[in-house]
Amino acid sequence: MNTLTLLPFIVLIAAMFLMTRSAKKKQQQAANMRNEMQPGSGVRTIGGMYATVKEVNEDTVLLDAGPGVDLLFAKNAIGAVLTDDEYNRIVHGIEHDLKSDADVVPDDASSLTESDAPADAAAASDDKAVDLGKKDADEEPAEAAEAKTDEEPKKTDGDSDAK
Repeated sequence: MNTLTLLPFIVLIAAMFLMTRSAKKKQQQAANMRNEMQPGSGVRTIGGMYATVKEVNEDTVLLDAGPGVDLLFAKNAIGAVLTDDEYNRIVHGIEHDLKSDADVVPDDASSLTESDAPADAAAASDDKAVDLGKKDADEEPAEAAEAKTDEEPKKTDGDSDAK
């Protein structure tokens, strides 16, 4: 057999090997993450529910989803173990890592339009109003535009062919 005919098969086998290797690596990382769960850590299930780990067993996890709500899940149903800051940010809306010198986005847009200068100074400026209308190079003269507006629309009796 010619080596050129075997080349596609070799490439296909190599691609399958690489894909299964990366999938096994991801599965191993997920298993390690689930085995390192401890009571008190925040988790997200594969269904998207956020809860706190209450108890970890061999194949199951007891989750505290709220006051008086304890749920039993399989370990495989845990999608991610979250850090304390991330869990508090998502569930409780608490931000711990805000920097005081960082720009803060205001809740309303009114503070964005305020300026330090008095309002009279802005009104007294000699800036001309900017016309944002579309201008064409072959614009009609003003007289022709006025003539068009003075014309009255034609009245029909309803028997015309145009629809």
